[in-house]
Amino acid sequence: MADQKLSNQDICLAMLRDNDRDRYLACLLSPEDKRGALAGLYAFNAELARIRDLVHEPLPGEVRMQYWRDLLEGNAHGSTEANPVASGLLSAVETYRLPRQTLVNMIDARVFDLYDDPMETRTSLEGYAGETASALIQLASLVLSPEEAAQSAEAAGHAGVAQAISGLLLLMPLHRHRGQVYIPQEILSATGLDRDSFLAGEDKARVSAAISAFAGLGRDHLAKARAVKIPAAVFPAFLPATIAGPVLDHAGKAGAGLFDRPLQPSQWRRQLQMTLALMRRKI
Repeated sequence: MADQKLSNQDICLAMLRDNDRDRYLACLLSPEDKRGALAGLYAFNAELARIRDLVHEPLPGEVRMQYWRDLLEGNAHGSTEANPVASGLLSAVETYRLPRQTLVNMIDARVFDLYDDPMETRTSLEGYAGETASALIQLASLVLSPEEAAQSAEAAGHAGVAQAISGLLLLMPLHRHRGQVYIPQEILSATGLDRDSFLAGEDKARVSAAISAFAGLGRDHLAKARAVKIPAAVFPAFLPATIAGPVLDHAGKAGAGLFDRPLQPSQWRRQLQMTLALMRRKI
């Protein structure tokens, strides 16, 4: 059994190395005895996040998400051991008594990614981020220290929104190509845009204003997360969020230029920032 768990951990880490390098590094910077559970949890998140990339229509994506929903609700399709990510996830859930409903809610929130529906309001965006990025930080905190996780819940909520917005800014060129817009409709309206005019990108001044406002919302949440003292034991759960700040700052300055040039900091810069953040215990 120990060999199987190690194998699952290795496979989950390899998947993260290929699909979510920041959370892969976060695992390596976490206590060794927690890495297997964190790798399973993060690999599950990576699986959900990449479903849109793997399907051409929403229905096959919904089928993939139903697999994970059934798994968590005790109706697994076939042997769980045949899927290292599923096995790693369930092991983490059982070992650390993670709330299954939180994971199911994460799946339900991700259904939004399969469609091109508008994100209507800031509240809608914050709800989406809360059930995805924020929930993941809180679940990782439960793995790291169940006793101290409650103390970091508020910080997790705000850090997750900031992290989600920074991630959406990084993916904005891809989302634009697909016809997806995650900037809330109310922000677009306030800058004189709608979904179609934002996607067209012709009014660069208004597009820049919308992107700047979106990044500003992320910075507001990041500031609120930084105002909360995070217990050292759970700080590794926040490591992926520590690189949100520079992305939000650069996006605010780049504006419409974000459509044309990559915003992602180099890998070595992200690694350095996460390592320094762990040493300083500051997001």
